[in-house]
Amino acid sequence: MTLFSDEPGDDGLPGPRRRLAMSAVMTATAMAVLDGSMVNVALPQIARALDAPAGGALWVANAYLLAVAMTLALFAALAARTGFRRLFAAGLAVFTLASLGCALAPSLEVLVALRVLQGVGAAACLSIAPAIHRTIFPQRLLGRILGLNALLIAACTAAGPTLGGALLSWAGWPWLFAVNVPLGAVGVALALRALPGESRTARGRFDGAGAVLSAAAMGAFLLAADACARLGSDPHAGRTAGLYGALAFGAGWAFVRRQRRAAAPLIPLDIFASARFTLAALASLASFVGQGIAFVALPFLFQTVHGDSALHSALLFTPWPIGIMLAAPHAGRLADRHPAAVLSSAGLALLATGLACLALLPAEAQAWDIAWRNLLCGIGFGLFQSPNNREMLANVARERSSNASAILSIVRTFGQCLGTALVGIVLSLLDRDLAGGAAGLHAIRLCLGIAVAATVVALAVSASRLRGALER
Repeated sequence: MTLFSDEPGDDGLPGPRRRLAMSAVMTATAMAVLDGSMVNVALPQIARALDAPAGGALWVANAYLLAVAMTLALFAALAARTGFRRLFAAGLAVFTLASLGCALAPSLEVLVALRVLQGVGAAACLSIAPAIHRTIFPQRLLGRILGLNALLIAACTAAGPTLGGALLSWAGWPWLFAVNVPLGAVGVALALRALPGESRTARGRFDGAGAVLSAAAMGAFLLAADACARLGSDPHAGRTAGLYGALAFGAGWAFVRRQRRAAAPLIPLDIFASARFTLAALASLASFVGQGIAFVALPFLFQTVHGDSALHSALLFTPWPIGIMLAAPHAGRLADRHPAAVLSSAGLALLATGLACLALLPAEAQAWDIAWRNLLCGIGFGLFQSPNNREMLANVARERSSNASAILSIVRTFGQCLGTALVGIVLSLLDRDLAGGAAGLHAIRLCLGIAVAATVVALAVSASRLRGALER
C-alpha cells in the first residue's frame, strides 16, 4: 500500500493531488533545513567577504532562528483564519524572495535584515507543515508520512554541510541563498495548485496581544540562551542573561494568562486537556533538550578534545542523521498499526543508552567507536520522533491541527535552545578557554550526562502512557 493509494472512506486529498501537495510541503521543509545547515559553514567566508567581525557574522545564523521562534505561534493562529494554502504559499514566497535578497546583499546589516525576513517566511511554512500533512493524508497513513518527513529532515541535516562546502568551493557564499530561488518558485506553484483551500476554522478578533507576548517570550528566551553561551568570555553576559531570562519568564506568564481570558486565543490551552497530547509534548520537549545538548557538545568533543578538523568532525557526526534515516520511516509505518507510546519509549531508551555510551567515550577513541554510538542515538531518536509526533497530531480535533503543529515546532525550538544554553553554561564554568585536555573532556562528559538525564526524563514521561496504550 503506497502513500498515494486510495481506499473507501479515506479522508484527506485523493492520491494524485496528495502527491503534488506533499511535494510542495517537502520542498519547503528541505529548503529551510538545508538553509540553516549550509549557511553555518559559510559564516567565516561571509565575514571576510563583507568585511565584518566574526561575532557580527554569527547574527546571520541567529537572526534566522530568532525570527522563526518568535513567529511560530502567530502563524499557526493565522492559518486557522486564512487557510493553509494561502499562508503556506505566501510564507514560501517571502522565504524565496528574501533568499534572492540575501544572495545580493551588499553589507552584513542588509544580510541580517533579510535573514530575519527569511525566518518569518520559514516560520509561516514550518509552523503548519505537520498540520498540512494531517489534512492531505488519511488518518491511516499519518504515521508513515511523518516518518518520511523525519527522513527528509535527517537527510538534509546530514547533506547540508557537504553541499555547503561544495558550493563554497565552487561559487561562493551568495549561491547558498540563490539555490533557494528556483526551488522556492516550484514550491509556490505546487502549493497554489495542490494544497486545499480550507474555509476558516477560527472566528473572532485576532489575539494581537497574545502574538506580541508570545514573540517577546520566545525572543527573550533565545537571547538569554545566547548570553549564557558567552558566560566565560563576556563579563556582562550573566547580567544580560538574567535580564532576558526575567523578560522571557514575565512575558511567558502574561501570555498564559492572556490565553486563558482571550475569546479567540493564539494557542487554545484546552488543547492540553488531552493527556496523550500533553504527555507527548512533554516527552518531545525533554528529548529535544537532550538532542540539543548533544548537537552542540559533540563538535567541541571532536574538535577541541580530540583535535579533529571541522570536516572530520562533521563526518564523525554523520551516523546520527543516518540512524534517523534508517529508523524514522519504519517507525512511522509501525505507528499506524501499533501504540505510539510503546515505539516512542523504546526509541528513548535507545537514545539514552547511546548518549550514555558517548559520555563514556574514551579520550583516544577510534572513528568506528564513535560512529556506532552516534548511530545508536540516531536510531533511537528516529524510532521515537515519528510515533510521538503522530500521537500529538492525532489527539486533537482537525480544526486544532495548526495549533498542535505550532506546539510541536515550539517545543522543538525551545528544547534545542535550552540544551544549547546548558552546554554554554557548563563549558563556561568548567573550561573557560575551551582548551581541551582533561578539563575539556570532563566538561563535555558532564554535558552529555545532562543530556542522558533529560532523555531519561523524556522516557519516564513517555512510559507513563504505556498502561493506557496497551489497554486500548
